[in-house]
Amino acid sequence: MHVDIEIGRAGMDDLDGIRLLQQINHADNGGRLSACRSREQIMAAMGELPQIVARRGDQVVGFLLTTLRKAGGSVPILEAMLKAYPGAVDAYIYGPICVDEALRGQGVAQAMFDELRRQLPGREGLLFVRGDNPASLRAHQKMDMREVACFMFNGVEHVVLAYRG
Repeated sequence: MHVDIEIGRAGMDDLDGIRLLQQINHADNGGRLSACRSREQIMAAMGELPQIVARRGDQVVGFLLTTLRKAGGSVPILEAMLKAYPGAVDAYIYGPICVDEALRGQGVAQAMFDELRRQLPGREGLLFVRGDNPASLRAHQKMDMREVACFMFNGVEHVVLAYRG
């Protein structure tokens, strides 16, 4: 990983950078993110769980967002995931994760994941990946995440992965 990249907990100064990176990588713009969180949603999540960012100077070049499991019931795709695999009582939802295209494959995602696990030791994290995204599945499996279930959403197969912090 680049020595000029800092990994840490997101703060209020990171909100605009997270939002910009989300928009650039949203499916509507040719990316793989299926949803963007609002500024208010990210701020609320900051008060509940660590939100991790990668920064180069004052620019956000990666983010790993988290959500309490109970919040998943209000989002249809998360509700479907939790129905397929509810996880532990204190489990949380991992993702989305996104790294600036120019820095992919250089350990930034792994570094953010390592920091999240350090901040939430012993807790189970849950996530889903589209079944037609083999690069993301491979990347998450390399991070010692295990497949625990599958579900269909809008006609697309999704794989549920889990890990312990």
